Amino acid sequence: MTGQTRLSWTDVRDEIQARILDRTYAPGDKLPRDNDLALGLGCARTTVHRAMQDLARIGLVERKRKGGTHVRADPVTRATFDIPITRREVEQRGSTYDYRLISSAVEPMPESVLLRFGSSEPGEALHVKAVHLSDSKPYIFEDRWIDITTTPDILQVDLAGSSANEWLVRNKPYSKLDVRFFAVNAKGENAEHLSVAAGEALLVIERTTWIGSAPITTVRSVTAPGYQLSAQN
Repeated sequence: MTGQTRLSWTDVRDEIQARILDRTYAPGDKLPRDNDLALGLGCARTTVHRAMQDLARIGLVERKRKGGTHVRADPVTRATFDIPITRREVEQRGSTYDYRLISSAVEPMPESVLLRFGSSEPGEALHVKAVHLSDSKPYIFEDRWIDITTTPDILQVDLAGSSANEWLVRNKPYSKLDVRFFAVNAKGENAEHLSVAAGEALLVIERTTWIGSAPITTVRSVTAPGYQLSAQN
């Protein structure tokens, strides 16, 4: 990424983020020194430093004095709250985590999903339904669509053994977020998969993430009564 045009810190940030996403720099890797990156990108060291500060702020890298900069093994993307790996969130409460895949299939995207992605072009996406459990009790029911154009690797993931939430947090940190919070009365799939009585109030988080202008995933997560606010990538 060189040439006559002087790079801004946002250009450098986006380039390094792209290298993290395409696994040029994999989780846990130590990044080159700021001076070396600046030389390779044809920009000032202070420009790289500013870009790295922002990547650290959003949770993609971790910087330590005399320890250098590393890609986080478990990226924590920051919006107005941290978005954790659900398994770790449950385990940090001292509870036992489990996960159950309900269904996973490539399907045509319904209009509601196209609207959330901001797309008018029909297409297919991976539709995943799953339940996260805490101490063998339903915790979160997720209904998720994953764009297989921007995230084709998800099709090779064994989602029966590892949740889409965990894989996406580790491999597809986002740069843009849209989130909605609302409540619904339990019925249908929500009541069935969370094992609650019809009519009980449930918290819903509906979130869509992008990298640049390209959608990654949109998920509607419904939390069982009695649990604190949670979110998923």
